[in-house]
Amino acid sequence: MSVHGKFVSKSNNMHRFILDHGIKVFGFEVENSPEGIGEAFNDLVTRVGGGFRRQYYGICESKNGCPIYIAAAEATYEGEGHQFGLEEFEIEEGEYLAVIIREWRKKTESIKDVFQEMFDDDRVDCSKPFVEWYKDDDEMICMVRVHPHGNINETL
Repeated sequence: MSVHGKFVSKSNNMHRFILDHGIKVFGFEVENSPEGIGEAFNDLVTRVGGGFRRQYYGICESKNGCPIYIAAAEATYEGEGHQFGLEEFEIEEGEYLAVIIREWRKKTESIKDVFQEMFDDDRVDCSKPFVEWYKDDDEMICMVRVHPHGNINETL
């Protein structure tokens, strides 16, 4: 698995994470979010194969004022998503606030609360997608971009 960035500081359960470069992913919009997210990831993992030998991401953004959720897998080569007939996306490099959730499968109902707490932070750029990084079957990282002009070190 590739390493994409580094944790550079921590305050309580909130980390400062620097994503060194954009991450190319591919996937599809989940039509019946949030109820259908689990089924969508099961479908995606089955389609691309390999289980957690690759990284998976949930990307949520606003399109025309409505939230959309994308189930995505990390691309291992250019154009891989097209091979599977899926749309390609990129998770932007930059500075994020991040919260690590262990045993995430047991906590899926509370993930929205983690993001809500993060969005209440003035440093967060709410115009950017938020990201769920499923590192493996146990660890997931909730990530939200910070304003590029903001000083994330103010309270971390």
